[in-house]
Amino acid sequence: MDEVVALQGAPLMGALLAMPGLTGATSTALLALIFGNGLLLAHVFMINDWAGIEGDLRDPHRAPRTFVARGLTRPQIGFFAVALLAAALAVFAGLGPASLGVAVAIAGLSAVYSTPGIHMKGRPGFSSALHLLGGALHFLLGYIVFAPLSLQAVVASSAFGLVFTAGHFTHEARDHEGDALNGIRTNAVAMGRRSALIAGFFCFSAAYGLLFLFALAGTLPRTLVIAGPCYVLHTVAFARVLGRGLTFNRLKRLQSLYRILFALIGLALAVGAVQMWGKPSP
Repeated sequence: MDEVVALQGAPLMGALLAMPGLTGATSTALLALIFGNGLLLAHVFMINDWAGIEGDLRDPHRAPRTFVARGLTRPQIGFFAVALLAAALAVFAGLGPASLGVAVAIAGLSAVYSTPGIHMKGRPGFSSALHLLGGALHFLLGYIVFAPLSLQAVVASSAFGLVFTAGHFTHEARDHEGDALNGIRTNAVAMGRRSALIAGFFCFSAAYGLLFLFALAGTLPRTLVIAGPCYVLHTVAFARVLGRGLTFNRLKRLQSLYRILFALIGLALAVGAVQMWGKPSP
């Protein structure tokens, strides 16, 4: 649930950036977007758990939190995942063909990533490409409900795609031991935990840079210059973890920190977007 709530941020930020203002109609569409995205994300995480349950049960960090540990069966979870997807697509169909198309694309990427036989999760490079595209689409899922594509949308979606990719590099570095135990060839297993974490930090750096520079240029809300000091804090924390050792708990604390930093950036984007309501887009 915490992941589902955290990942509401990208489409919500996209919606706020595209909305012309807050009216009865836009408020209704925004609530439908949040509800539909919650269903879609629940499906994404559930299908991933359904597909990887055997390995999760062998991972001491994950086993106590699996659906099996809660008394549920794989067929039950599979049925529920399909029901969630059907409900999500019904909501997005009501928001228009463009948003429905993006939602279908996100569900497709999730299936390619998790489904046994294809399982791009275990293919270094390809998994990162899926996260880059998926993160960008996730932002656009909210944006196109209220406005057509624009330079704003492309730049911001690229930054969110980079953040999503960077976060997954860190996630793979954190779960390196369990994935290696289960023979899942993630980026961290293939290139090493340290290299994967560094690759993630480069993606984070690019995302911070995009947000900061385009805020200065006025393409994105000026309030996003907060990305500059947030990057400094992230860099200090990253260097400290790199120097002290890449344990599971240290990487988990690093994840908590950068989630807080990007929550602040999201809040800054929301404030800036509201200030721009009623003004023409750059």
